[in-house]
Amino acid sequence: MRVLVTGGAGFIGSHVVEALRARGHEAVVYDVRADPAADVRDPAAVRRALAGVDAVSHQAAMVGLGTGFADAAEYVSRNDLGTAVLLTAMAETGVRHLVLAGSMVVYGEGRYACARHGAVRPGPRAVAELAAGRFEPACPVCGADLSPELVSEDAPADPRNVYATTKLTQEHLTAAWARATGSSAVSLRYHNVYGPRMPRDTPYAGVASFFRSALARGEAPRVFEDGRQRRDFVHVRDVAAANAAALEADPAAGALTAYNTGSGEPHTVGEMARALAAAHGGPEPVVTGEYRLGDVRHITADSARLREELGWRPEVGFAQGMAEFARS
Repeated sequence: MRVLVTGGAGFIGSHVVEALRARGHEAVVYDVRADPAADVRDPAAVRRALAGVDAVSHQAAMVGLGTGFADAAEYVSRNDLGTAVLLTAMAETGVRHLVLAGSMVVYGEGRYACARHGAVRPGPRAVAELAAGRFEPACPVCGADLSPELVSEDAPADPRNVYATTKLTQEHLTAAWARATGSSAVSLRYHNVYGPRMPRDTPYAGVASFFRSALARGEAPRVFEDGRQRRDFVHVRDVAAANAAALEADPAAGALTAYNTGSGEPHTVGEMARALAAAHGGPEPVVTGEYRLGDVRHITADSARLREELGWRPEVGFAQGMAEFARS
């Protein structure tokens, strides 16, 4: 199979390229980092790149929270306009299979349960609550404490920042393309991906990268809130393997199928910071109590559908992955 990998020179995309080639596929890199003319927003360039292609792995995106709402137009341009241009070109050239780099950020806050009211969806956390150090969302009905639970793919979307909004728009565009053309599409909703080649020292990188960069400078990782926010840290090689499995699958035509893509092992951000510090031999993390308004408290999802339907299994455990990442 000949696969065009947009963003194929980037963090996740480069691992997808390696995974595909290891399984005997031809992976074609399309990335402005490798060729300044390879902009996914350029219709003519995208059409040329699609010649002879059987499927597309769409990894090209602007990621992370960035520097605030001032980045909104750039996020929309790179993520949503770029996706629209790619899908239009695929419709014109007859390429009918796409795997999208989705994200768990489309859910907003995770799933919560109240002892009295069952499953509830708390709204965005208020600035006053965060500033007072009250980080846990409360039941929107009675104000009681909540228990975080796993999110399934049928949970309502509730994006809480610009990046999350563009990732949901990418899914809507892809679903519309699949319906209009009778094509098959998969969105792999990545959790917190980490591993070799993760960008360093940029506001668009993930939290694991921030901590590793601090340790490399001999500084203590600075953990926001109280460090107890739950995430699912999934290794980039496992994410790449999920992409290969999705590209080799035969999903339903005319629709978008979403799969949560996580390790299945929730850990707190504080745990992750301590694991990296121990593996690196650096200073212990410092819990700062600071916060970012666009962050959610807990988001961990159930990846059972991906395991059951595509036969994918994560292979890199938390301790092994963090030890490797700390040295990379």
